[in-house]
Amino acid sequence: MPIRTLLCALLAAATALAPLAARADEKITIGIVGALSDITLYLAQKKGFFHEEGLDADIIAFDSGAKMVAPLGAGQLDVGAGAWSAGLYNAVDRGIGLKIVADKATNAAPYDYRVVIVRKALMDQGAIKSFADLKGRKVGIVAQGAADNSSANEAMKSVGLKVTDVERVYLGFPQQIVALSNGGIDVAFNTEPDATIAMRQGIAVKFAPYSSFYPVDETGIILFGTNFIEKNRANALKFMRAYLRSARFYDDALVAGHIAGPGADYIFQALTELTKQQDTSVFRDMVASRANPDGTLDMASLRKDLAFFRESGDVKADIKPEQVIDTSFLAQALKELGPYKPAMQ
Repeated sequence: MPIRTLLCALLAAATALAPLAARADEKITIGIVGALSDITLYLAQKKGFFHEEGLDADIIAFDSGAKMVAPLGAGQLDVGAGAWSAGLYNAVDRGIGLKIVADKATNAAPYDYRVVIVRKALMDQGAIKSFADLKGRKVGIVAQGAADNSSANEAMKSVGLKVTDVERVYLGFPQQIVALSNGGIDVAFNTEPDATIAMRQGIAVKFAPYSSFYPVDETGIILFGTNFIEKNRANALKFMRAYLRSARFYDDALVAGHIAGPGADYIFQALTELTKQQDTSVFRDMVASRANPDGTLDMASLRKDLAFFRESGDVKADIKPEQVIDTSFLAQALKELGPYKPAMQ
């Protein structure tokens, strides 16, 4: 081969490879609160699913989901992992740009990671036998306007009462355990792993799983800022593919309400890093959260909670769940990945 021809061939090959070698992952920002159900976001980074999609995910911890709303609307945050609440509707009504795009966690048997716990001393005394015995008592709820208010209302409705028949005390989940230990509250609408920790420490008893009074409860959601949706659709779709792959990896490790299948030890280590809980046996014992592996939202639950928010006056706007939801990215990702097929266990 003539020297000139060889040089041209080498130059052409180098030119073809250069874009691949020079390609850098595109940065996206993701807000989490470090909750158990945030594990799918954390695994997407730890397992390299974001990187495989060409994304460099910067996961930022927030004190609460409410604090993600403003940065999502301002385009300072691309993705939020949060909870359904009255505040979300009110933010959209105020013109803040965000959309619910996928499920993050749905509480349904046997994955009752949301649970009502009662101060152990009261249970030992036989003072609380049913939700009717909660009337007039101090009950811990994670926040005003949180969907747990609606869940508590469903619990009280099961015995002919309403959530207004209890004294709600608004405390974060770990703070609820402290309040149970010192008698500040009698009951808490709590979550794992805090509920299992409280039980182990002799502070509280698991009284009733959410599914006993709210069979299917949408408890965690994935949010996109509209800036991300409108200006970076390609990356938004990449995120969704990576997220669904992570949710499926996680769900493949779930067995009969617990993390006990393939990849369990890897997930325990990830949960230790995410939650800062160093005792991995807690994660073996607790009831696991479950992410819908196809990202599907439970619309009946969202409508029920909205009806409660309106009845309680937490939401005054004439707004529907569909107005804050965009499932187009989920639909496209499912078209490309196909529906979930459980791994053999």
